[in-house]
Amino acid sequence: MSWLESPTAGLSPNGRLRLIHGPIDLIVTAEGPVKAIRAAYARARDAFAPVLTTLASELPRLRAPQGPDLTGPVARRMQLATDRFAPTFVTPMAAVAGSVADHILAAMLIPDHSLDRAHVNNGGDIALWTGTTPLSLAICEDPVTGAAGARASVAAGDGIGGIATSGWRGRSHSLGIADAVTVLGRDAATADAAATLIANAVNLPDHPGIRRTPARSLAPDSDLGDRLVTTDVAPLSDRALTRALAAGLIVAKAYRDRGLIVAACLACQGMRRTVGSNVAEYGKTLAHA
Repeated sequence: MSWLESPTAGLSPNGRLRLIHGPIDLIVTAEGPVKAIRAAYARARDAFAPVLTTLASELPRLRAPQGPDLTGPVARRMQLATDRFAPTFVTPMAAVAGSVADHILAAMLIPDHSLDRAHVNNGGDIALWTGTTPLSLAICEDPVTGAAGARASVAAGDGIGGIATSGWRGRSHSLGIADAVTVLGRDAATADAAATLIANAVNLPDHPGIRRTPARSLAPDSDLGDRLVTTDVAPLSDRALTRALAAGLIVAKAYRDRGLIVAACLACQGMRRTVGSNVAEYGKTLAHA
């Protein structure tokens, strides 16, 4: 779909709203009284309509780590989220999916919205709000097969408003070798940026079994420029996996201690490490860092 085409909105048979415009494809879910759901979906449609064109107007700045303050509502969310991780190199684009999800969810949750629960899924980066009913989600640890080996639990009062996943096998380029790093944070934009940076840190810089190429050669307009991104990872020994995940775990713990994230799950070739108590294996709690 061209960016010049109009955004579309439609209800699926299960009652969820799907919003599409260019590369943005959202699944919006609201639970509660029928009247409240309809009103929330209408607000979501209205908020979504200008998102892509507004972002496109500021794209050069969004792809740069520094520059003038951004002006659009989603762009400002992106900048605010990534500014929290300074001085580590990151551009606002690291938070684009989560910021779009946050923007739509905020439009749904006006005062007296009367919903019981709501979430906006932007390709796996999810902005969420839960009332009295906790939310349980399966964590994908292999984006290729869709395999899940852990669950995330979110209840009111947990301080979690967003979940995001990043890794070299996902939709975006990564400097690291994690198959998937899933982060639970205060909002989806912050979780999105944190997942990107933790996934970058899960790494073995000099390992001969890892192939890398300049990001610009894969995508000429990439915000990563000539930085080397991962294109292939050979099967790794348990020792190598332990070392790579340990590097990412250091970053995840630091972000948790700074209050930037609540919990995280780091996965690579079947090995997993977690931070925080909101992540659990099917049927039993993992040993947390």
